[in-house]
Amino acid sequence: MELPSNTPLHDPPADYCPADGRRWFRPTEGYDAGKQMFYADLRTPAAVQAEPDFTVLLVHGNPECSYTYRHVRDALLASPRPLRIVAPDHIGMGLSDQADYEMLDLHHAANLRQLVRHLDLRRVVLVVHDWGGPIGIGALIDEPERVAGLVVLNTTVFPMPADGYTYCNYPFPWLPWASTASLVPDALWGGVAAAVVSHARPQGFAAFSRLAATWIWRHARGRIAPGTPEHVWSQSFRTAANARSSKRNVRQTPYWGHGYRYRDARHGVQDNHAYYAHIQQQLPRVWGPQGRGIPACGWFGQWDPCGKDSVIAQWHAALPQMRERTHTFADVGHFIEEYKGAEIAASILALPLAGASLSDG
Repeated sequence: MELPSNTPLHDPPADYCPADGRRWFRPTEGYDAGKQMFYADLRTPAAVQAEPDFTVLLVHGNPECSYTYRHVRDALLASPRPLRIVAPDHIGMGLSDQADYEMLDLHHAANLRQLVRHLDLRRVVLVVHDWGGPIGIGALIDEPERVAGLVVLNTTVFPMPADGYTYCNYPFPWLPWASTASLVPDALWGGVAAAVVSHARPQGFAAFSRLAATWIWRHARGRIAPGTPEHVWSQSFRTAANARSSKRNVRQTPYWGHGYRYRDARHGVQDNHAYYAHIQQQLPRVWGPQGRGIPACGWFGQWDPCGKDSVIAQWHAALPQMRERTHTFADVGHFIEEYKGAEIAASILALPLAGASLSDG
């Protein structure tokens, strides 16, 4: 695949994106103006000859890229309905240009908002995972009429409750996720990504430590086989610039949903307190029962702070319509789309949008 960006992921696997769906976009505003942003733009066979009924927008988090949605994407592409699927890589991840500052949700949301407007996406089923929650929702919360449905995968836009797992005691109190950004050098960060994205299931400390050490060592030695998912996560963060930007998201995890302030070496003080307050205020107003009442669905791996019952309760309070379409799994960790892709796709197709589900004949 010939790439116009400066991504460190030089040899993505063949199934990263079908050749006819590879697209590039340059934001024209903000810190990332002029950078190359990759996105997949795909249509089911029925949508090649006809206007698609809906667009599924897949918004990923960290440390990952749109490739984590490959199982969801492939199941959606097999649908008989006319359907469009758009899946971008954020700057600093996947096939997009490298980051040149330490980016957070509000920066990625600014780029995504420009892409959505450029494509003029409407009747969107917004699917969000991890930091993709505040990114995707933040990008569209002020244009709520574009969104016809919401699917939430192990993410939150609310203040993280202090009960149970938090990113200061998960996966282990003596090795919390929030500390890894300080403990792991930039040069080894891709190995951490390779370990956690494709292997996030409940396990003891000894097994987890062996797993992490194995992938960090393979990353350091360049011994992760091309064509594998682990190679995608490893190579995406091969450069210090991408690693540092990714690690800034990890440093934010103790403050998830509360707001976070830090100083970037290039752009000075960055602060997303107002960003989160706006999302939390607007979400129930525009998409809850008093607003447009869009259908919403939740998928949560519960070996994870973003999958615990108190986080799910926050979603239900803001969007009561999600209650009847919430799915939980005690044996799955944070990256639920790696394990439940086909089922998530089926739930997207079954959303009662505009009076009829996508799975109707």
